[in-house]
Amino acid sequence: MTAPGGTTESAAAIAADVRAGRRTARDVVEDRLTRIAATEADIHAFNLVLADEARAAADAVDAADDRGPLAGVPIAIKDNLCTRGIPTTCSSRILEGWRPPYDATVVRRVRDAGAVMVGKTNLDEFAMGSSTENSAFGPTRNPRDPARVPGGSSGGSAAAVAAGFAPLALGSDTGGSIRQPAALCGVVGVKPTYGTVSRYGLVAFASSLDQVGPFAATVDDAALLLSVIRGHDPHDSTSIPDALAPLGEAADVTGLRVGLIEELAGPEGFEPGVLAAMRAAAAALEARGASVDTVSLPSMRYGISAYYLIAPAEASSNLARYDGVRYGLRVDGDDIAGMNAATRDAGFGPEVKRRIMLGTYALSAGYYDAYYGQAQRVRTLIARDFERAYERFDVLLSPTSPTVAFPFGAKTSDPLSMYLCDVCTVPVNLSGQAAMSVPFGTSDGLPVGVQVLAPALGEAVMFTVARALEQAAAGAS
Repeated sequence: MTAPGGTTESAAAIAADVRAGRRTARDVVEDRLTRIAATEADIHAFNLVLADEARAAADAVDAADDRGPLAGVPIAIKDNLCTRGIPTTCSSRILEGWRPPYDATVVRRVRDAGAVMVGKTNLDEFAMGSSTENSAFGPTRNPRDPARVPGGSSGGSAAAVAAGFAPLALGSDTGGSIRQPAALCGVVGVKPTYGTVSRYGLVAFASSLDQVGPFAATVDDAALLLSVIRGHDPHDSTSIPDALAPLGEAADVTGLRVGLIEELAGPEGFEPGVLAAMRAAAAALEARGASVDTVSLPSMRYGISAYYLIAPAEASSNLARYDGVRYGLRVDGDDIAGMNAATRDAGFGPEVKRRIMLGTYALSAGYYDAYYGQAQRVRTLIARDFERAYERFDVLLSPTSPTVAFPFGAKTSDPLSMYLCDVCTVPVNLSGQAAMSVPFGTSDGLPVGVQVLAPALGEAVMFTVARALEQAAAGAS
């Protein structure tokens, strides 16, 4: 399988070569920095390219005795993950120039594993969006077709992998922000079970939904990165304390039970080519020995409505800390209240303001039970639907996105149409379970992602199915 960016080189192969001394980490990094210099101006995957820092880190890897499982592998980091002494902006003017005093746990873990950070990637401001058009620093373009969006909010990370700037990237997924851009850019993206990957150092959007996860060109590389970043972290109170089962290397789906989600298998708004790819994926699994049947999750149709009350409500609380005093931008006013208001007006973009206002309204006196409380009850119904489905099936299958990558500006004037981009992905965030997007074919020449969903802590079977799909897609190409 040829990886995006015109290379067949996997992260695992790079690390093996560097550990064995067949290549130096410095040579690997110089190669990727050359690619970035050649085409980054056209893609804008990064808010900040760390060329000098990457060279120094690569030299440190080459000098080390124990070079780690990601030895010398270039990695791109979403710009809402804290990096000590390196600007972390969340693609917002309100945090422009802020340098965190600590590393996020996942950043520390990839560094300890020998990975080399080559840059901080662009995103929708504070991870609020599905196209990376909401960045204060300009949009990211899809390497598959620069006239189209890469998805969001982790569009920069997806584009970095698709363009061959780095074989691995980290993103965050609150309502599909890893899986949807992975689908639109034709790479692998994983939203792990909530609590399996530390959120310490992830700038919070919606704390009960946010989860850090990997992007990669291949399923095995995604598994390698996830293995490095997952595991208990005492700094994160929601981190699962138990030891996690290995992800394994299997691709045999014989006897596995696969459920096609009826509510996501043909409703209005799904492009025919996307549905055809999902059906082909189901047929490929069946041909490899899995049993496939349909399953209904009736509460899923309310997922978008519940999500766009819960997530903005949590955001309105989390973003209250940006007041012009403690972080980033400060715009003077006649008094403290005036300074707060002026700072937020200048620092936040339109989509962030929209969600803060929506969330504040949903939490306000007289409306809390009718909106936020009701959304939480719907969240429970969705989780119960998933529980019933997993009594019959080992994994579930759906499209990742109802459409392929769309042109810039196609949805910016209609927020609801943009929100509907996440119709396939938000239910998993609401339930806290695992899901991933795997490239499977094309529609009108653009990548299509198929979503594999698994129960909580079901990553091993999820990756088994994903490997089978990857092999089937390679055989069909």
